[in-house]
Amino acid sequence: VLGIQKSASQDEIKKAFRAKARQLHPDVNKAPEAESQFKEVSEAYEVLIDEDKRSAYDRFGHAAVSGGGAGPNYDPFGGFGFSDIFETFMSAAGASGGTARRRAQRGSHLAYRMTIEFEESVFGVEKEIEVPRLATCPRCEGSGAEPGSTPQQCPTCQGRGEVRRVQQSIFGQFVSVVPCDKCNGEGQVISVLCTECKGDGRVRETRRLAVKVPAGIEDGSQIRLVGEGEAGPRGTPAGDLYIEVNVKQHKLFKREGNDIVLDLNLNIAQAALGAELQVPTVDGATTELKVPPGTQNEKVFRLKTLGVPFLRGTGRGDMLVSVNVQVPTNLTEEQKRLFRELASTLGEAAPEPHDKGFLGKIKEAFSG
Repeated sequence: VLGIQKSASQDEIKKAFRAKARQLHPDVNKAPEAESQFKEVSEAYEVLIDEDKRSAYDRFGHAAVSGGGAGPNYDPFGGFGFSDIFETFMSAAGASGGTARRRAQRGSHLAYRMTIEFEESVFGVEKEIEVPRLATCPRCEGSGAEPGSTPQQCPTCQGRGEVRRVQQSIFGQFVSVVPCDKCNGEGQVISVLCTECKGDGRVRETRRLAVKVPAGIEDGSQIRLVGEGEAGPRGTPAGDLYIEVNVKQHKLFKREGNDIVLDLNLNIAQAALGAELQVPTVDGATTELKVPPGTQNEKVFRLKTLGVPFLRGTGRGDMLVSVNVQVPTNLTEEQKRLFRELASTLGEAAPEPHDKGFLGKIKEAFSG
């Protein structure tokens, strides 16, 4: 139960029990099985810490000590001091005094959704936003007390911000540390409330912020502004502001990582004979693209350093121009005549010499 060897010394027994108790104590561990496990650990410690019970257990096993578990007055911490295990429990629970608890408090985080243009996500932009939030009261500077008045020490907790409560259970006497109900853990009570914030230390405001959106940011990314959330109660630190960036779709360009994809339509003549074309770029200009003769459908041309700047680092991605060869429809009689003449010079389509066809390839795949 304690995870120790049969030859363990008294100090090893105490150390093992202290670790198990810190892990399973009901004031710390809220798991349903924690209480029963803690009781079992306590019973094991009671047996092994007592030389006579330990000797009987070594000789006759559990039968020698069954029924001798923790009674209503049993103190499982006897042997190494209640204050030691209490300190361990409070450390595990995160209780370290009223001052530390007040420091740990902070204002709420806020979320804001910003929508930007595709080009703005590529090259960056600075946007001004308005965020409603709770801010530190300018009249009392967050104290909640009317200027000129002085907060008084809480008579209940004597300024500590916390009180200790002693509870009796079947495992013995336990002490828990909780925030003081009188001062809500502040250690002080306000006799004259601030007329501006009514003692809260915060007031509602709408704050304007200039947000710098970095070049290369992606759709769905977040920008964190530290301390721009809601102010904490009674002068404690403010929370953070999280800005989710949504990028609008572009009518021409798509993004794949740091590359920009452009779909380019070519007619049959351009694909067959080749062409020199001016294609648009995300920079707002155009660049020349040389399409070689015989270009096939879905051919991709890579134009270096015309993509998205790297968010962390230098340089840019590329622009990928994907070719879509379009078959003409609604031909004129003259166009039909010309295509017939072309068809007569090309001959009839023939299958590849080793083309097994779709079904043949399926059979080959399954036959190995």
